[in-house]
Amino acid sequence: MPPFEEIAKFVAEKPVVTAIFCVLGLIGLALAFVLIKIAWRAGAWLFNRYISPRPVEDVLTVVAACIATGVSAQGMWRFSGDVLGLDGPLRLLLFAFIEVAIITSAVRARRNMRENYSAGIDGIAVWALTCLTAILSSMDARSLPEAIFRLAAPLVAAWLWERGMAIERHRIRGTGRINWRLTPERLLVRVGLAEVSDRTASEVDAHRRLTRVALAAKRAKALREGGASERKVRAALSRLDKAMDQAVEHTGLAVDPQRQEALLAQIAALYNTSKLVDADPRVPWEPEEKDHQPVPARPALPPVLAELVDEEDDDVFDTTPQVLDTAERARLMRAARSYWDRQIAKRIVPRTVDIAQEVGISVGTAREWRALWKLEPQAHALIEALYQEHGIVDTGSFPAVQDDDERVLTKTP
Repeated sequence: MPPFEEIAKFVAEKPVVTAIFCVLGLIGLALAFVLIKIAWRAGAWLFNRYISPRPVEDVLTVVAACIATGVSAQGMWRFSGDVLGLDGPLRLLLFAFIEVAIITSAVRARRNMRENYSAGIDGIAVWALTCLTAILSSMDARSLPEAIFRLAAPLVAAWLWERGMAIERHRIRGTGRINWRLTPERLLVRVGLAEVSDRTASEVDAHRRLTRVALAAKRAKALREGGASERKVRAALSRLDKAMDQAVEHTGLAVDPQRQEALLAQIAALYNTSKLVDADPRVPWEPEEKDHQPVPARPALPPVLAELVDEEDDDVFDTTPQVLDTAERARLMRAARSYWDRQIAKRIVPRTVDIAQEVGISVGTAREWRALWKLEPQAHALIEALYQEHGIVDTGSFPAVQDDDERVLTKTP
């Protein structure tokens, strides 16, 4: 740097050039300030948008994967120059095509995971391309440690990507990929040092003491009923009495109704184990057997009902079908159908004359429509119930039977 005297001399000799340099310097400082401010805001926006919402482990995974990918790309740079003989701009454009393909496949696999809950073929492509770039970059290594390092770097990046995908998969599905059968928790439970449930120590101790009482009672009962010697029966009763004393002392059995019921339930289960041999439980998906009796042939109408049928109100109305245009017929059919559905919802099968009176159509048309609608499942079930419970045959003149309905028609004894 020139001394202060030289700078003062240059300013005195060339004041215009010095002024121009000062103005350009101020403009440069202003532009630098603006660029730094824009870069700061862009960095803050990127941080708040993509980094801050993510867990720390995800951010570290991305950083480590980027570093490992950079190491792999550096190996491919040397491979493209030493092995392929690429140089200049061509080398700059082509050296990292595999790394770009790996990143593309990883992004596609993550999108497939979010949309289809599986990485798909893109997940396999990530591992295949990673192995390819690891082998190619290690082939130009100058020593065995360098070759191992260049093999490990892409595999580390792929492993970190896989772990990130596993976390994403767990968040989407709510489940992990596998459940290990051999874990520290399972081993502790196996040797009896841990409990499967979240019971407290007092609850576990109470359950074990009650179980001892139930087992001792079963043992004493079996010896007594099996004709064992008096000494064995007396010893079994002594163990039962001791277990009972400890249960009453440590579990509050004498004053706790829940534990009393639990003890009786255990004793009942132990005393009746032999009945399990003769048990015939049904699997839950087996249909229950029902007495499917065929519907008998419908008998002839009783004289009273036959007389009512003969006196049906059909004679009051014109039984010939109506001749209507298409629009009017459709309107009347919709009205009749609406009335039919309302009555069926009330568990009443409308009569032919009811439909005719409600809509204002001829009995012949009402009978035609009713003959179609009564074959539907809900109406047919009501008609069958009418016949099965009261023996009434549907003739189009009688409503369905309902216990709390005033329109109930029963047979005359």
